[in-house]
Amino acid sequence: MDWLKASAAEQGRAILAGLISPLEQAEAYLDAATRHPYGERIYARLTPSRARAEAVAAHDRARAGLRRGLLDGVAISWKDNIDTAAIPTEAGSRLLQGRTPQSDAPILSAAVLHGLVCLGKTHMTELAFSGLGVNPMTATPPNSIDQDLAPGGSSSGAAVSVATGLAAAAIGTDTGGSLRVPAAWNGVVGFKPTTGAINGKGVVPLCPRFDVAGPIARTVEDCAELFAVLRSEPAADLAGMDTRGLRLMVLDGVPFDEARAEPVAAFEDAVSRLARAGARITHAAPPCVAEAMTLAGLLFSPEAYGIWRAQIEAAPELMHPPILERFRGGQNVLAADYVAAWTELDRLRETWRELVAGFDAVILPTVPIMPPPVERLLNDEAFFTRENLLTLRNTRIANLLGLPAISLPTGHPACGIMLMGRAGDDRALLTAAAAAEAALR
Repeated sequence: MDWLKASAAEQGRAILAGLISPLEQAEAYLDAATRHPYGERIYARLTPSRARAEAVAAHDRARAGLRRGLLDGVAISWKDNIDTAAIPTEAGSRLLQGRTPQSDAPILSAAVLHGLVCLGKTHMTELAFSGLGVNPMTATPPNSIDQDLAPGGSSSGAAVSVATGLAAAAIGTDTGGSLRVPAAWNGVVGFKPTTGAINGKGVVPLCPRFDVAGPIARTVEDCAELFAVLRSEPAADLAGMDTRGLRLMVLDGVPFDEARAEPVAAFEDAVSRLARAGARITHAAPPCVAEAMTLAGLLFSPEAYGIWRAQIEAAPELMHPPILERFRGGQNVLAADYVAAWTELDRLRETWRELVAGFDAVILPTVPIMPPPVERLLNDEAFFTRENLLTLRNTRIANLLGLPAISLPTGHPACGIMLMGRAGDDRALLTAAAAAEAALR
């Protein structure tokens, strides 16, 4: 068995059984990342000294029968906007070149406390403000399915590190789709928790009222275990639901506007398989979704520009033009319009909560388009802007409505199916996703 491509939970059980050593696994991952032809485009920097020290400690605990949990000794990657003590954390931006935190982010400290091994920091979109994963200012990771295509972002290197067997799992962040888009385009699982469910201290901000950290992994079980680690709580029991009787609502309308044939066909095939496995499928197109989407321009860019304006305007030449212009799109939004938009969004969130109370999950295609070619994205600014907006369109629904959401592979290359749960009920969503995953596999 190729243990580097085993799930995090499988590796944890193998460590418990004495089949593999945390130190040997860490060394194998570091060696694989060093030897990989695109390793330097996936990892912004490896942390070999730290990884070895943490792996040695995990190895010793395993031998002494003192493991701290299922994932003790499992080696994972971290997105480069999550603070790591004494290691540069630059958020994919030349504006932050040389930024070196003095301490770990609390979520990284929690992972260390549970025995996980930090392999290094993965490349990402500049300041996490694009869903395409293309970053000519630092590095663009290759899509694991086709190296000429966009990897998805902003947690691009995170997803690619998992998909290529250079990490057992990864921790990234999600503001408008940044965990789920790259997961879908690289054939892995990406879980966005409810905003506020994960401690955001020590994470370089983009839009703090939407930002949330979460896992990218090979399985729903891995995501559930990592979610529990980040929250320092026991993992959800995923055996609590069967596909038979699973109540799913297909979100019609907005998610299919301008959608391309391949992701729609993959979604429809996945829904058919879920129905054959016993899931109860309902269709609906609540107007509150389209209404919430109209508020996005008043909410995301103004908050992002408000946070980064000073750094951006001091050195705008350090940014990729389409990303720069996306930030600057927030500079002329009136404070009164921003406040009014939040008031309206809070009302729409309550409307949504009442509409979907009877469902285990709402389902839709993760991304309505296929990964576009990197070369055209870099040479056609209008194409970049158009594709980026479409890329994030479906995932952004969960961010606007404040929901947990997870992307699962459909079995069709670069096509995911997304399940959105109820705000704050992340564990129930993970349980439903595990049932759906079993049916889809």
